[in-house]
Amino acid sequence: MNAKTDRTPLRRGTSAWYDSMYNNRALVPDFADHFARWQSASEATRSQLQCTLDVAYGTGLNETLDIFPAQNPNAPVVVFIHGGYWRSLDKSDHSFVTPALNAMGACVVIVNYALCPGTQGQAVTVPGIGLQMAHALAWTHRHIAAYGGDPQRITLAGHSAGGHLAAMLLACDWKAVDKKLPTHLVRKALSISGLFDLASVRKAPFIQASLHLTANQVKMASPALWASPKKRVLYTVAGGDESPEFLRQNRLIHQTWGPRAVPVCEVLPGLNHFSVLGDLLHSGTRLNDLMRQLIAA
Repeated sequence: MNAKTDRTPLRRGTSAWYDSMYNNRALVPDFADHFARWQSASEATRSQLQCTLDVAYGTGLNETLDIFPAQNPNAPVVVFIHGGYWRSLDKSDHSFVTPALNAMGACVVIVNYALCPGTQGQAVTVPGIGLQMAHALAWTHRHIAAYGGDPQRITLAGHSAGGHLAAMLLACDWKAVDKKLPTHLVRKALSISGLFDLASVRKAPFIQASLHLTANQVKMASPALWASPKKRVLYTVAGGDESPEFLRQNRLIHQTWGPRAVPVCEVLPGLNHFSVLGDLLHSGTRLNDLMRQLIAA
């Protein structure tokens, strides 16, 4: 292949184009440096802060969570859901978000879930992960008071695939999960670089190879295709240096759910898919301020 061919723009709508839109590791050459910083800071966080690790919220694959109590009792709770395209990374890679959230007065819960595609004997699907997260939130509601958290003040936050799962949970029918749960178990969520319509994700071969999304699963797990949740609020952000598809996904949930459910839909200049999460850590940044607003609401 010659240099001229190398520079030929990809044709929109082709498999290669979808890969170029959603393969963030290819889009951000120093992605491994971000992961290394996350892991190092997470190890330091777990060694320095009081925490209870690997608490089971169910009996399924990877159904565990980590709890980092706030300094004060009866604290608001932030449940953080990690990204990794539903197929990689771990809660232990994301303990680093805790100090900033603790500084906002929050008790922090970081959840794990099974990763696609699972094993030959136990397949893992995106809708299945969504159900796992519903069980994790139900467990948090029932048990977080024992760790100093207020079960009536739970805020969700998630990055990338975690942002998608946060939106799913915000629109969850909690009575269908368990009739004893409150209708509005969660009223507030922050999605950072989230995905809301999985139809286009399904067309990216590099990720579809692990997810095996079907058309029916896309309908089941695409919040942008659902009715706007009532009396619940979603804030969405994406980095200004992210791909056009991530920016479109960010706009899409605002357009489909409307400004009442999504009153904040913003692009944060100069940030890519990985550095945008780091912006949460620094007081005075827009992302940090939005998180504070949701916790205090």
